[in-house]
Amino acid sequence: MVKRIKLRTLLFGGIMTLLFVVLIGRIYWVQVVKGDFWYDKAKTRWAAEEKLIAKRGAITDRDGNMLAMDSIAYDVAVNPDIIHSLNIADEVAEGLHKLLDKPEADLLKIVTAQKDDGKFYQQREIHEEGWKIDKELADKVIAFRDELKKKHDTKDVGIYLFEDQKRYYPRNSMASQLLGYVTKEGQAATGIEAFFNDKLKGEDGELKYEKDGKRVQLAEGDVEYKPAKDGQDIALTIDMDIQNYVEKALEDINEKYHPKSITAVAADPNTMEILAMANYPTFNPNTYWDSNFENAYNHSIKSLYEPGSTFKIVTLAAAVQEGIFNPNAKYHSGSIAVPGAPVKDINKVGWGTISYLEGLKRSSNVAFVKLGWEQLGGDKLLDYINRFGFGQKTGIELGGEAAGAINVNLSIPSDIARASFGQGKVQVTALQQVAAVAAVANGGKLLEPHIVKQVYDPNTKTTVKTEPKVIRDNVISKESSKKVGEYLEQVVSDQEIGTGRNAYIEGYRVAGKTGTAQKVIGGKYSTSKFVVSFIGYAPVENPKIVLYIVVDEPDDSLAGGGAVAAPAFKDIVYKSLKHMGIAPNIKGAGDEKKEVTVTVPKLSNLTVSQAKAQLKSRSLNAEVVGGGTKVVQQVPASGASVHPAQKVYLITEQRDKLKIPDMTGISLRDALEIASVLDIRVTVKGEGYVASQKQVTKNGERLLELTLVPQTDPAISQIDSADSKDAKSNAGDSNETDDEKVETANTQ
Repeated sequence: MVKRIKLRTLLFGGIMTLLFVVLIGRIYWVQVVKGDFWYDKAKTRWAAEEKLIAKRGAITDRDGNMLAMDSIAYDVAVNPDIIHSLNIADEVAEGLHKLLDKPEADLLKIVTAQKDDGKFYQQREIHEEGWKIDKELADKVIAFRDELKKKHDTKDVGIYLFEDQKRYYPRNSMASQLLGYVTKEGQAATGIEAFFNDKLKGEDGELKYEKDGKRVQLAEGDVEYKPAKDGQDIALTIDMDIQNYVEKALEDINEKYHPKSITAVAADPNTMEILAMANYPTFNPNTYWDSNFENAYNHSIKSLYEPGSTFKIVTLAAAVQEGIFNPNAKYHSGSIAVPGAPVKDINKVGWGTISYLEGLKRSSNVAFVKLGWEQLGGDKLLDYINRFGFGQKTGIELGGEAAGAINVNLSIPSDIARASFGQGKVQVTALQQVAAVAAVANGGKLLEPHIVKQVYDPNTKTTVKTEPKVIRDNVISKESSKKVGEYLEQVVSDQEIGTGRNAYIEGYRVAGKTGTAQKVIGGKYSTSKFVVSFIGYAPVENPKIVLYIVVDEPDDSLAGGGAVAAPAFKDIVYKSLKHMGIAPNIKGAGDEKKEVTVTVPKLSNLTVSQAKAQLKSRSLNAEVVGGGTKVVQQVPASGASVHPAQKVYLITEQRDKLKIPDMTGISLRDALEIASVLDIRVTVKGEGYVASQKQVTKNGERLLELTLVPQTDPAISQIDSADSKDAKSNAGDSNETDDEKVETANTQ
């Protein structure tokens, strides 16, 4: 028995010893041999990591008005497991379909999604429609969820919202092709967003720390912190008000002529800062997926056009600089024999023997063939074309800019002849045209266009401003610049034969040129499809704005640049000059300033066409408010004295059917009268005349916010400042028609 006990003791002791040997060996293997491996594994379990998202930089206009910013968004997700347990899959799918506009069949697949083992998922996100939605829609989803909770008497119905960020464009479609957009995936697409993505996106940071089993940070644990670097803020050169004037004018052109596209670029000719850049049709970058991708195309810098007669400004400037343009010299208009193909004027038979100045006013092709081909010659003409910057990129801070093409063969006379009036082997962008005419306006300096005013880095608290950059000085002399401006002014001021007469603004000296260029279809010039345009600047004596408007294929083949684009130019430039505080310069006898006003006729009970005709006879602009055919009320009232460029509003319907018209440029008294007709409450900021307007809704009521600026010159005041104050205490493009029609021709 004793022996058996000893054997059992030895056996047990041996087993225990062996176990200890194995345990010690295992400990040695884990802690020594594989110590580093297991330490790293443990550290991974202790460690936690959080991504610190950088804020994307904001984009503003030159005055700090917000154009693009980051804002809070929400992602919608569902829990198929809970939805299945409550047997509400059909209800959830139907309800979310109504809110998110996602196909109900697709939603049903998501809310009933199962894993490979047959178990239901516990979370599935709803893309794309439920991804990065705004607060208004998120509130509707929450209301639907609460309704389901109440109906099924449960605290969780398997519908969740998670806070996220998205790119938000508070002005919606304003300057959309210029700004570009950021996709829901965070990818910058087109425009400023894409070109400056490296500056705007910033750099994400991270936070690493050690935690215990309950995921609480260890007080003595290691911490690694890399702060996020927010993106840089970019202030553009555009003026939001001028951009708004331009876009409204383009909408009016579209409504009237239904072209393929419309492009407009406005700039300060002294700095080449872009004040406005717009294209139509447009799109809303907040909902980019709902738009045709082509609507995001920036024609201002990417599309090439045969410019037509607006290009005659280059030939004119070259001829003046070389001393060969004699405005009083005579030539025979109608046609000119050019080897290869004769060139004809717009009316084919011409106007007989006329002066070169009259040829400019009438936009005679023959006059410019004689100047460019016969007198300047191909070498010199081509040299000036290159000196004005054509055939090369302007260098603006935007991606995808086209260089244009000047493929004039100097050995082919017809190439030189047609290039002299903007046809043939000449293709340019709208921005190149603006830069070239700005050089004519500013005294001969070709400047690099800029769209960025300054860039602010919030991390270093530094600001980098963009300074004007001269590409080529003395393209033409200051003296030649002045002469060209005076000649171009007569294209606008001559109300009998000037092709640009519809751009005339009483009280301001305006220089400009029309263009009507045939499009090449199937290798041949079309007789029915045209690109019509107008380019000009004002005031001639001290230019503050140069503006180019291009209309591609208006639906009226007989409407030229003077009929289609010039009225829009007039509307935009007049509003812009007032916005800039530039007073009209009207002189009377003895250089005394005289009042420039027109008396408004009585228009009530007239048909809209009759009222327009009466206003046109007085050079007044009409804006029809409503869809009626007869004038119910007018603002200003009959007998009022107004500046010729001011609008007269023709009210044609009862107030409950009316939309708020553009009131820019009118007095506060008239604005309040229109508001009373529309039965809309008004709030006013500032004094003087309406500079901008904004419609808002508060507590279900329409409210119009007006911003006023003082009138800088009493000559165009309809009421004096005292009237404005009394009124305050009590408180687009014109529809002017144009009979000018052009025959089918190369250019006008």
